[in-house]
Amino acid sequence: MRARTVQWVAGCAAAGSVALTGGGLALVYVDRQLVPASLTGWTVSNISGQVVNAAVPIAGFVLVSRRPGNRIGWLFLVAGLALGLSAFSYQYALRALIAAPGSLPAGRASAWLANWTWVIPIAMLTFLFLLFPTGHLRSRRWRLAAWFVGGAFALATGGSLIAAAHVWSRPFISSGPADGLTTFLNLMTAFLTSVALLVSVAAIVIRFVKSSGEERLQLKWCAAAALLLAVVSVASTWLSSLAVDVLQSLAFACLWTAIAIAVLKYRLYDIDRIISRTLAYAIVTGLLVGVYAGLVLLATQVFRFHTPVAVAASTLAAAALFSPLRSRVQRTVDRRFNRARYDADQTVAAWAARLKDTVDLHSVRDDLATVVEKALEPAHVSVWINERR
Repeated sequence: MRARTVQWVAGCAAAGSVALTGGGLALVYVDRQLVPASLTGWTVSNISGQVVNAAVPIAGFVLVSRRPGNRIGWLFLVAGLALGLSAFSYQYALRALIAAPGSLPAGRASAWLANWTWVIPIAMLTFLFLLFPTGHLRSRRWRLAAWFVGGAFALATGGSLIAAAHVWSRPFISSGPADGLTTFLNLMTAFLTSVALLVSVAAIVIRFVKSSGEERLQLKWCAAAALLLAVVSVASTWLSSLAVDVLQSLAFACLWTAIAIAVLKYRLYDIDRIISRTLAYAIVTGLLVGVYAGLVLLATQVFRFHTPVAVAASTLAAAALFSPLRSRVQRTVDRRFNRARYDADQTVAAWAARLKDTVDLHSVRDDLATVVEKALEPAHVSVWINERR
């Protein structure tokens, strides 16, 4: 009965979050031409971001259904509810106050709600880093950090509440000459949330450094997705384009997916292969692009070949280099990031070399069993030999 109740509560929370997000998107579409361009959410980046936000409560529902004792799923559900409520209340306020003034009640209350609920998802993300992947603090010594994070977000939420109330009459104006209190509260909230996030990031880094075995694999999933998100976020600060914004939304989706995979312990051992393949292809792509550009410049600027001939020759040279370069880079990357795969390949290669000089069937059988046990570490090894002539 308790498991059914937990699943029902999680399902209702996830469904409510998705419904709020969908309602907000519907209002965005309806009011897309009725609100100023600076306030409208009818952009590809915003739509993709809202769709990714809808994935947060879905991931929470899956985690709570499969791992109800792990707090990570509940953090996802609370964050999803806050994201959905914030998105819907903001669009509701735009509809009630700007797009169609007076058409809906409680427009300013809805704007007030949207102006401070954004703190909740950040708080949930911070606690997620503190508790990931087990749902518990690493040790009792981290209770002080948890209390600090909780206090910081309590103050940040209080400051956001006061700031939202201070701009009650003009909820869509973030700054102005008479907004000294609002500016101070916003700076205080930003400072407290930043410090709390730094503490949580330090906690997960320390946990990763001191982890081993299954927990280390779980943390690798999160680290790989977080690194991808960091790279895309840095790119978005330098390159303001639609594609980068969409990629940033997809990077967030990858982070939620990686956390869910890690908590559910689903195919954990694939992470080393994913990391090694990603790094290898990124390195190979960078090297080939450099070689291609260098050959084109050399042929056109130094040897004065015609541009089509230079491009064709450079393309053929880059294509010819791809396979040997990929193999060499992959071995180098595997040696560092996929050591189990590298050691297994070395063991099999050494056994194949010994097999050329072995003629005794029983020696081959024993050697094969030893190699399989060493490379794959199975629970049981059996070798069947057909001795019929």
